[in-house]
Amino acid sequence: MPLRRGPFVRCWFSAALLLLGLAAFSSTSGSEHAATAALPAAFSDLLPHFLVEPEDEYIVKNKPVTLTCRSTPATQIYFKCNSEWVNQNDHVIERTVDPATALPVMQVTIEVTRQQVEKVFGLNEYWCQCVAWSTTGTQKSQKAYIRIAYLRKNFEEEPQSKEVALDQEVLLRCHPPEGVPQAEVEWQRNEDVLDPVNDPNFFITPDHNLIIKKARLVDTGNYTCLAKNIVARRKSNSATVLVYVDGGWSEWSKWSACGADCSMWRSRECSQPSPGTGGKDCQGLDLQSINCTSEQCPQTVSGAEDVALYVGMVAVALCLTLLLIVVVLVYRRKKEGLDADVADSSILTTGFQPMGIKPSKPENSHLLTIQPDLTTTTTSYQGTLRSRHDTTGKFSMSNGPLLDPLPNGSHTLHNGKLNSDPAEFVSRLSTQTYFKTLPRDVANTSYGTFNFLGGRLTIPNTGISLLIPPEAIPRGKIYEIYLTVQRKEDLRLPLAGCQTLLSPIVSCGPPGVVLSRPVILSMDHCFDACLDNWAVRLKKQNYEGAWEDVLLMGEELVSEPYYCQLEAETCRLFTEQLGTFALVGESLHMGAAKRLRLVLFSDAYCSTLEYNIRVYCMDDTQDVFKEVMQMERQLGGRLIDEPHVLLFKDSYHNLRLSIHDMPQAHWRSKLLAGYQEIPFYHIWNGSQRYLHCTFTLERLSLSTCELTCQLCVWQVEGEGQSFALDFNIAKDTRSLDSEFLLMDSNATALAGPSAFQIPYLIRQKICSSLDASCPNGADWRMLAQRLKLERHMSFFASKASPTSVILDLWEAQHFHSGNINQLATVMADIGKQEAMIFLVSDGEC
Repeated sequence: MPLRRGPFVRCWFSAALLLLGLAAFSSTSGSEHAATAALPAAFSDLLPHFLVEPEDEYIVKNKPVTLTCRSTPATQIYFKCNSEWVNQNDHVIERTVDPATALPVMQVTIEVTRQQVEKVFGLNEYWCQCVAWSTTGTQKSQKAYIRIAYLRKNFEEEPQSKEVALDQEVLLRCHPPEGVPQAEVEWQRNEDVLDPVNDPNFFITPDHNLIIKKARLVDTGNYTCLAKNIVARRKSNSATVLVYVDGGWSEWSKWSACGADCSMWRSRECSQPSPGTGGKDCQGLDLQSINCTSEQCPQTVSGAEDVALYVGMVAVALCLTLLLIVVVLVYRRKKEGLDADVADSSILTTGFQPMGIKPSKPENSHLLTIQPDLTTTTTSYQGTLRSRHDTTGKFSMSNGPLLDPLPNGSHTLHNGKLNSDPAEFVSRLSTQTYFKTLPRDVANTSYGTFNFLGGRLTIPNTGISLLIPPEAIPRGKIYEIYLTVQRKEDLRLPLAGCQTLLSPIVSCGPPGVVLSRPVILSMDHCFDACLDNWAVRLKKQNYEGAWEDVLLMGEELVSEPYYCQLEAETCRLFTEQLGTFALVGESLHMGAAKRLRLVLFSDAYCSTLEYNIRVYCMDDTQDVFKEVMQMERQLGGRLIDEPHVLLFKDSYHNLRLSIHDMPQAHWRSKLLAGYQEIPFYHIWNGSQRYLHCTFTLERLSLSTCELTCQLCVWQVEGEGQSFALDFNIAKDTRSLDSEFLLMDSNATALAGPSAFQIPYLIRQKICSSLDASCPNGADWRMLAQRLKLERHMSFFASKASPTSVILDLWEAQHFHSGNINQLATVMADIGKQEAMIFLVSDGEC
């Protein structure tokens, strides 16, 4: 608090000055003494003024900052931080005398630590100021703000590669990472810093974007945005700028002399300039001819040449006529055969019934006789549709093999489950050139042979499936398609910076097949599904084995061959190309979180004093959980509690595990430290699909079987989960085949109508009813809204049959749990008479 002015204070201060003068007198010469003793007459009325005031500071990492205050004349100086006085013991005081004025000078310093600033972080900014006293009164210095310096890793916007024509303007965008203090930005080309002062062709805007005013050939290169502040330097991904030159045409040459065919020609070349660095070739003709006039044309004798010409023209006309007749006959026969395949009344009489119920009229099933080419080494199967010479060779649908041999060497396509040997399929296909990378893990691979009726492939207990809609495979084609989940250690997917794998790596193929419409690949993901926190990219492996970004989630273009429907725990990918896919995420800030599944196992039986508890930390996807369960089953382990889910944030903090509250009279932990720790980067971008820690406990007697304890798993300065364990180690009370591992008993491959809940012809009627635009909105748009799919309106609208794509997505989402009655109710709510097709009867068919 400020001192009160009064006689006592004035006398005390005068005495202090007298002592100060005597000290000066004893240590100086006579002349110096006279100068020091001559104090200003008005000294006692001076207010303190500051020679040095505290200034704003930044705390870098954990290094404290020092604040300084210097004032004259001052009897006391104290610091106040965030309205609270700093403890007197934290001040470092230094007293001197101004030699020019003989006035006392006081300097005070304090240190401010990161912990002090963090206590008020998020509420107010941390500030400090100093207060100086003299006999006359007090003065306050300016406020100094102390901030924790940082620089995020991820750029908010990075430059993108471009191909530009010569002399075209180029704009490369860059929004640096968030930081305190704000980052400075500079641009590099091929690691050399760009200086707009030295090269005026470059211009850096106030918001850090780079403009190349006129692209030159020398401007081709890799451009990088560099952000830096007092904490760190960050580099963006490089953007390649390719400056190309389009070709130009030279002048036409002179016309040639008139030839024997009564024509003359002229030419020009694409040489002014020649196309370069990927530029386009010249447009238009490079050779031109015209007929000569009768005077210029050499005289020719008509005769045998004219006769040959007329004969040739007649022959061509006859060939074209015959070809047209053949095409018409083939088309009629093919149409009759295919219509018979689809027009099966058993499809309609099944109605909308759950999967697994066979059609009521199997004797009416038709089949396609095919001759698949399984020896080809090209990248697609060219199976052909053969004519049926014996139309009585039909038999009922069954659950037998898809391909049964017939006496004539052809095969018949069944409608139902496919039960061929997976090991034989993998062994056979892996000999083909484009199956060299197909994993030999038959437990995680499914396959089937499909035609235009479509089908479905599923890998049980993984959440991975491939829906092949009707008409996705062109009519007349038959493809042998596989679906597999790749082990991460078998197929390396490089991750850079803050990137992390968010899904299993899934392959479907063969990669070269031609599709008429998208198939739907469903797979789990393990992030919080908030695209405000993430930049999620779909990656696809190309034929050379390199990974390419093919889609940025949330910014899908309907014109691209890929489109994603993101759900809480699942991603559904519409793709017109088969291949190997994975989701890779890059956090945009520290709020981004991955879902980790925490699972506890122990030995099923224990005959020693030692007892192990294994804690697995894995991506929260079904395929990883299945892999761990299979491994623990082989180890003889047992599940000792329900799995828990932990949100693991991109905060660079490690994951800690500890065990507590064991009965000390019966158990003790052999862990030397208080906890175990898994490094952050092992979880975020490590190469292992799952990690685990083992707690080794020791019971003090073999008769001790009851174990109670608390096992905690948490991210440092983040979220945590705890397991309250209370069980008997001698009793195997929980089997690994429990409800935690859903045993999927459905067939891994289904072909034809049995793969879908909506019968084929009913589906066709729904599409023809809702595809046509309706003025009152009772069309496919209302169906999308009722199914809560309105976010994808533009994608549906870009397809030839929007209703068909909506029904494809519904089938993919509700294969196991679809409520067909609910879909029928939605159709009835739309209010069209065609909704009555759900109640179609045999007579009406």
